[in-house]
Amino acid sequence: QVQLVESGGGSVQPGGSLRLSCAASGSIFSIYTMAYYRQAPGKQRELVASEFSGGTTNYEDSVKGRFAISRDNAKNTVYLQMNSLKPEDTAVYYCNAAGRGGGGWFNAWGQGTLVTVSS
Repeated sequence: QVQLVESGGGSVQPGGSLRLSCAASGSIFSIYTMAYYRQAPGKQRELVASEFSGGTTNYEDSVKGRFAISRDNAKNTVYLQMNSLKPEDTAVYYCNAAGRGGGGWFNAWGQGTLVTVSS
């Protein structure tokens, strides 16, 4: 079983920065994609950023140029650097990882971490 543990959320003023981290553990052979999603109150969960094992990244349009996703494959960890934060970035952020492990294919989710952007 693969588990994801997130850290790094919190409260910040508009224009500030936060860095989220997510570490995967368990019987892992390879992780193909690691990503962050977010869900704001009353809204559907949306993909914020993702990175494939080859290094290709994708970003939701509203965060392009402000957020950066990166991976440390040796540590099975993904990071989301969030700069120039806006009130509309307020949401619970969820880490996701998909790959293969001792139990076969997996698609795991973190517990979520709250990011609040407010003055």
